[in-house]
Amino acid sequence: MNKPLLAALSSLAMAGLGATPAVAAPHTATPAAKPAAVTVNFAGTVALSNCSGSVIRFPNSADGDPALVLTNGHCLETGFPDPGEVITGQSSSRTFGLLNASGSRVATLRANQVVYSTMTDTDVTIYRLTTSYAQIKSAYGISPLTVNDTHPAAGTAIKVVSGYWKRTYSCSIDGFVYRLKEGDWTWKDSVRYTSSCNTIGGTSGSPVIDTTTGKVVAVNNTGNEDGETCTVNNPCEVDENGNVTIHQGINYAEETYQIPACFTTGNKLNLSAAGCTLPKS
Repeated sequence: MNKPLLAALSSLAMAGLGATPAVAAPHTATPAAKPAAVTVNFAGTVALSNCSGSVIRFPNSADGDPALVLTNGHCLETGFPDPGEVITGQSSSRTFGLLNASGSRVATLRANQVVYSTMTDTDVTIYRLTTSYAQIKSAYGISPLTVNDTHPAAGTAIKVVSGYWKRTYSCSIDGFVYRLKEGDWTWKDSVRYTSSCNTIGGTSGSPVIDTTTGKVVAVNNTGNEDGETCTVNNPCEVDENGNVTIHQGINYAEETYQIPACFTTGNKLNLSAAGCTLPKS
């Protein structure tokens, strides 16, 4: 996992600051026009005590709904959920530092509930705040990030935006992993980054943002640090036939497109809703 800050300072010291840019092959044909990229900044991201996160909304969320914060399951303040464990409706008073576009902390937001948390099949925690989207917008001029409700595509240009480090990482979705195993946990259909997203401890829970739409398509969670196989901080990829591969230095995220179907009117969790595929308690 991109640890809740475990050894993050040493990781930061050792981490490279970028990757060598790819050189475009010469061509003669006029390329098709690409959609203009949106501006991706820190607005709506949050810093936790040991992780990153973001204020999120779903396509059917209303301005008056209680705002939600998305981070990793392994960032939960009460410790890692066990394999197979799903936590819902747990009381919380956790605080989050809300960032503006430039990365300055403009407010402290507070949760009153862990709406959902698991490290089974995915690695997510969703908190409910004591304030609504409208209240946050009125007081600080900051809107939430919208979670896309369709599966991301390979080759999509993305940014991983860390509220903890106030740092962004730019790369693309390299592909998808049938099963990603790390220690006792297994995640399904994970996102593999190209190498320039060299995320570190403290970036756990960062939103992964499609730079064309500005929407959240995944939540950053782990990377193979030491070249070990399937150990903590060294996830391995397992294909449909059980073949295991590792990619030292490559990092991963968990998709979020399946989450909106599990939330109904008023941002209320309903794991029995039609189309909801999140693990159930």
